[in-house]
Amino acid sequence: MLDRSVFFSRDTDFKSPFGAVTLGAPVTFTLRPHAWEGFTACTLLTYGEFAACSGETDLPRAAFSGDRAVFRGVFTAPAAPEPVWYPFRFRRQDGSFTYLGKNGFSAQEDAQAWQLTVYDGSRPTPSWFGEGVTYQIFPDRFHRLSVPDPAGMVGERLVHQDWGEMMEYLPDQNGEIRNRDFFGGSLAGVTEKLDYLQSLGVQTLYFCPIFESESNHRYNTADYSRIDPMLGTEEDFRRLCDAAHRRGMRVMLDGVFNHTGDNSLYFNAKGFYPTLGAAQSQDSPYYNWYTFQHWPDQYDAWWGIHTLPAVNEGNPLYVSYIIEGDNSIVRRWLRLGADAWRLDVADELPDWFIARIRDVMEEEKPDSFLLGEVWEDGSNKIAYSQRRRYLLGHETHGLMNYPFRTAALAYLQGGSAADFVECMETLRENYPPAAFYSAMNMLGTHDNPRILTLLGARPTEPLSTRTQRAGYRLSVEERNRGCRLLMAGAVLLYTFPGSPTVYYGDEAGMEGFEDPFNRATFPWGREDQALLRHFRLLGRLRRERPSLRRGDLQYLYAKDSALVYRRQAGDEATLVLLNTGETPVTVALDWDRPLATDPLWGQQFGAIQGRISVTIPPLDGFLLI
Repeated sequence: MLDRSVFFSRDTDFKSPFGAVTLGAPVTFTLRPHAWEGFTACTLLTYGEFAACSGETDLPRAAFSGDRAVFRGVFTAPAAPEPVWYPFRFRRQDGSFTYLGKNGFSAQEDAQAWQLTVYDGSRPTPSWFGEGVTYQIFPDRFHRLSVPDPAGMVGERLVHQDWGEMMEYLPDQNGEIRNRDFFGGSLAGVTEKLDYLQSLGVQTLYFCPIFESESNHRYNTADYSRIDPMLGTEEDFRRLCDAAHRRGMRVMLDGVFNHTGDNSLYFNAKGFYPTLGAAQSQDSPYYNWYTFQHWPDQYDAWWGIHTLPAVNEGNPLYVSYIIEGDNSIVRRWLRLGADAWRLDVADELPDWFIARIRDVMEEEKPDSFLLGEVWEDGSNKIAYSQRRRYLLGHETHGLMNYPFRTAALAYLQGGSAADFVECMETLRENYPPAAFYSAMNMLGTHDNPRILTLLGARPTEPLSTRTQRAGYRLSVEERNRGCRLLMAGAVLLYTFPGSPTVYYGDEAGMEGFEDPFNRATFPWGREDQALLRHFRLLGRLRRERPSLRRGDLQYLYAKDSALVYRRQAGDEATLVLLNTGETPVTVALDWDRPLATDPLWGQQFGAIQGRISVTIPPLDGFLLI
């Protein structure tokens, strides 16, 4: 509903269409300042980020409406994709000017500009990712079939005999945390658990890196062309993909293309591989992949970490090897069964490099999906002093939705529902619709403490050492509270536009602070059954209800701890009701049927004269259908 107290907002009564627009699209702007301001003219000032599309568009005075003057005009979006920034300039009869921006009126031309994202919509985004549930697997810790023998494998590996042991977490004698302890989870182990994953409604398996590496996290790749032997073989990967595809699931791989490991086929600082690496000889075919200040011991590395030498993505041989060659890494694993790539540290990759990956993916497998790891609003992200182009139609299809996680956590931990709405509406306004609906939404990942620990832990004293954090377990009271909030958070996660993504074991009630405590082994046979039932039911509802997969989003109530919104697709609607506060909240809602049913808890509510009154219990969330 139009708020007559404002002059301009993202509402379609002021700017139509809503949000991002395609190339050359007409955008109607309407402003309603107070008539007593005496404005006689209004001009839209536009500043293109990349192209020379800066200019002025007159918005003539169309009418007076009560105590408001109405100015309206049409701006034509540029023919090239880019963010366009815009404030407004008003002129009075005496010739003076006033500027209007997000920060209000200003006498100077320093008004904070709004953002209009202009994107190329000619290349479609596959819908399968955003509609389905994603499950993130840290391969070493999900499921093992036998205790592996590390003999002959790259790196000095310690293998835990007991699946339930504590991970190694203290620095070694050199002060380094080496991540060289393994539990032996495998691809065949994942294949054996596909029925379990299907029971959760999972449609995309997102794997942390599976390629050969000396560390348990495998983000320091040793050989992009080979499955880490502790995880299995290429044939194991094929079997996994085939079995997943038979169940209607897709497979997403993690591509770490900004850096390699120092103990890799390509750098080979420790001489493990029989061929010459860049650290062994300047005649190595890989030498020019890297940038040395002093060969062989001083070189560019990811964030200065010497075990992660950074590659030069502009090197033609590297581009051919990873992307463009007939049997490049991107092509090879798509052919072997993968359906998607997730780009690790996408901020560190050049725009053209990402765009070329998408080109090749679309050539090789037209319905494959490209996801980027970006922690901020990807529509206006600046990295290394450059505005990035992730979502303008030629690079990633979607991004990891850390803004959702940040806003959801703030709300679940006592923040206001209105703040959550504002954060998400800003994102929805800035993102192309396909990117908003293809975001990877999550509460937990391998880079963050376990969501149950974040929501439940209330330590009575500071946990200042790793040993203290390693031994911390939620009390019964903390765990009960954390589980209630996690159930409410899962309702939010599974009903919001984008792919609801579960970090392995969150649905089973796993606890833990930062790495490596968030990477424990899956507690098979010791799952929290109440949480598990809740996630399974949400997964089933997500799969069965089109409104939750692709429905429109409309907020109905957002005040203090209570949030209500509607997802609607055609005639099907699902209402979502959440209360993260300590006291019940009662809301009255329009309802055109005699009854409303909550499929999560089995409650029913009767409508009286087209309205229902619903009390949302504290720390709770449910649906109405």
